[in-house]
Amino acid sequence: MDTDCTVLVIEDDDEARAPLCEFLGAAGYRVRAARGGNEALAELGSAPAGAVLLDLVMPEPDGFEVLRRVRERDPALPVIVLSALSQTEDVVRAMKLGATDYLPKPFDPAELELVLRRALDGRARARSETAPDPGTLPLLSGAMDRVRELVERIADTDVPVLLVGESGVGKDVIARRIHAESRRAARPFVKINCAALPGELLESELFGHEKGAFTGAHAEKPGKFELAHQGTIFLDEIGEMDPRLQAKLLQVLQDEEFYRVGGKRPVRVDARVVVATNRNLELAIRQGSFREDLFYRLNVVTVRVPPLRERKEEIGPLVRHFVRKYRERYQGGLEEVPPEVMERFHAYDWPGNVRELENLVRRLVVLRDPAMVLGELGAPRAAPGPAPVNVAANHVRPGAPALHAALPEDAPLKDVARRAARIAEREAILRALMRTGWNKRKAAKRLQVSYKALLYKIKDCGIVDPRDAATVDEA
Repeated sequence: MDTDCTVLVIEDDDEARAPLCEFLGAAGYRVRAARGGNEALAELGSAPAGAVLLDLVMPEPDGFEVLRRVRERDPALPVIVLSALSQTEDVVRAMKLGATDYLPKPFDPAELELVLRRALDGRARARSETAPDPGTLPLLSGAMDRVRELVERIADTDVPVLLVGESGVGKDVIARRIHAESRRAARPFVKINCAALPGELLESELFGHEKGAFTGAHAEKPGKFELAHQGTIFLDEIGEMDPRLQAKLLQVLQDEEFYRVGGKRPVRVDARVVVATNRNLELAIRQGSFREDLFYRLNVVTVRVPPLRERKEEIGPLVRHFVRKYRERYQGGLEEVPPEVMERFHAYDWPGNVRELENLVRRLVVLRDPAMVLGELGAPRAAPGPAPVNVAANHVRPGAPALHAALPEDAPLKDVARRAARIAEREAILRALMRTGWNKRKAAKRLQVSYKALLYKIKDCGIVDPRDAATVDEA
């Protein structure tokens, strides 16, 4: 078993340490144990571990000092702290020192395995994301010169950064680059998608909550801002945040403190804030959905990330990178994208940007059938002309209504109008889906219909998500 599956248990209480080690051994992990801080540091010095379970309450050096020294040696090593539910302040302190996660005592076996696996998976993803190749690929083209220049100039400052660009262009990669080149690089990088959660849950995730703050809040929980202390917090899709939460975010930016949900004491925090959006925030201000004072607080430095169609010289390096990535993940598959496919890639406009390209390459690697994937790109671009492009042609379920079939010559005008409306509706829906990388909730907002209504329309029009052609679970 490799190092990444080795867990070091640091616990001075024999009665608590023994069942932990026994459970982890039965679960397939290689287990090492230490009865105190000095023994633990000696263990880590003699051989690396994949993760650490650390009791905070120990004789000197206590768990906090051990955590501080571990972070000096290896900022990325997953460290899960063990603490009684009553020791909430200790947990928050440990998180600010760089703990990866925490488990209440006495531990629940299922929760322990879930938290441990999440920490190990997170380290594996971080290694992939910080490898030299994927970290530099998005900054290769001439169109990215301005982005690269801005990142170098602002990375080591603490000013807020607003990243703007279409969905899928790689704004999260730029956010990570800003963090990696800053003096906060050894501290946490915490990301949260503001569009992925309803307002109440998003508030709890961002700012944490006190015990009893709402139904189901059985214990205190630190929020993402606390976990990002001395590091960077990346708020993706900031334009989707509820105006009430925008006011709370403004308070954090102004005062560097906030209140947990249900809390009565302010929590101080030191975190670099990077936000991203694919919306026109100035238009959102005029429409009343985004606070003007928050916009000006965030808009200290704005970085526009250009779409892939403006940086096509990156397509070749990106394709080669994604082929390597998914051949390694799935242990085989297509070794090289054929030249005729690369020609089509360069001729395509990529409305879903880098995310769409990655999804296509992933399916190419898995299916090893370029013809199946090329059908999703439609016909190569022709010179501009009056004839509309039927964008729905390659995304329609077999057996769906044939809206482009010819009507009888004597068809009533109302049937002609109804058919034209259905065609226009289908193509409008598909364009919105493609523009949002097939994110149906975002597409519904773009089309100004409810999410459920859009799902009905998608089914009614027979539209299929091209990603469903090859569903492969993430490793």
